[in-house]
Amino acid sequence: MAVLERFLGTRVEIPEDRRYAPKQGLWGKVMDHTVAFGMTQPALVLSGGVKDVDWLVEEDTPVAANEAVVFAITGKILYIDAPVPGRVRFNRMIKENPSRIAEDPYGEGWLFLLQPEKDIDALFHSLASWETYLESLRGSEGFKNPEGKKGGVSGICKAVYTGIGAQKI
Repeated sequence: MAVLERFLGTRVEIPEDRRYAPKQGLWGKVMDHTVAFGMTQPALVLSGGVKDVDWLVEEDTPVAANEAVVFAITGKILYIDAPVPGRVRFNRMIKENPSRIAEDPYGEGWLFLLQPEKDIDALFHSLASWETYLESLRGSEGFKNPEGKKGGVSGICKAVYTGIGAQKI
């Protein structure tokens, strides 16, 4: 397990037994004849956590790689894509209790399962290694702002945050 002690002011983990879709901040793990996908701890920290989710496609339908399958309300709105093609099934438990995603992101907080029609091992290994995912995070706000200072670390972020804080709304 790779551990980042200070990532936007939070301790986060990146399991080494999974593969990753860095752009979306998703992890993937083979379970039986499917690949489970969920949000990584770094992605959850960067997005501000998940407040609500909804499905964008019908359960048990085939989806293409890069097709949006989950709509998530976080600190912003996210459209989460299927990293690989396959027949999709959703985690109904998180629909009823989205906080489960943050409570157990690498366990019961998974988002969806994909059952590939082709070689599952080849599709799984087309995803990034944990080392590649970790490297992709190096340019993120989490690394640039390890203490998690309000307003971020860029001049623009600080100016906006200070301006908002000074307003009497």
